[in-house]
Amino acid sequence: MRSLINTLMFLFILSLNAQNAMEEKLPYFEIPKYTESYTANSVVARMIDGLGFRYYWATEGLRIEDLEYKPSESGRTSAETIEHIYGLSKFIRNSVLSNNKDTNVSELNFKDKRKQTLLNFKMVSDVLRSAEKSFKLEDTEVPFWNIINGPISDALWHCGQVVLLRRASGNPFNSKVSVFNGTLRE
Repeated sequence: MRSLINTLMFLFILSLNAQNAMEEKLPYFEIPKYTESYTANSVVARMIDGLGFRYYWATEGLRIEDLEYKPSESGRTSAETIEHIYGLSKFIRNSVLSNNKDTNVSELNFKDKRKQTLLNFKMVSDVLRSAEKSFKLEDTEVPFWNIINGPISDALWHCGQVVLLRRASGNPFNSKVSVFNGTLRE
C-alpha cells in the first residue's frame, strides 16, 4: 500500500512538472527561421521577431529586486519600463489586427505581463508573415509607417533599458544570447 501511495505521489508530481514545463513554453526563446524571400510584410514581421527575442531575453530571469530597481528619482523602474513595453505591444497588436485585439484592462503580474507581451508580438508577426497582400497605410488604425518608427522602435529602445537596468541591479543579461543569430549559444 505504501509503495502504491509513493508511486501515485511520484506520478502526480511528475505530471505537475510536465504541465508547468508546457505552460512556460513562450515564444521567442529563439527567432523563427527566416523565409526564403522577403516581402514588405515579412520584413516587418522579422523586425517584430527580433523585438520579441530581445524582450524574451531582457526579461528572462528577472528577480523582484531587478523589477524594483530605479536608477534615480526621475527614472522608471524595470517594472514600469516593462509595463510600458506591454502597452506598446498592445498598441502594435491593436493597430495591425482588425479583429482579435488585446482589450485587457486588468492589472497583470510580471509573469503574465511578460507572457502576454510575447504573445502580442508573436500574433502580429504571424499575421504579417502569412498575409497574402502587403498592408496598405489605411489597413491599420494609424499610418503603418508610424507603427514602425513609433511603438516598434520605442519597444526596442526600452528592451535595451531593461538590459541596462538589470545589469545595474546585479543580474546581467545572459551572455550566451546571440542577438545577431537569434539563438542561445551552447
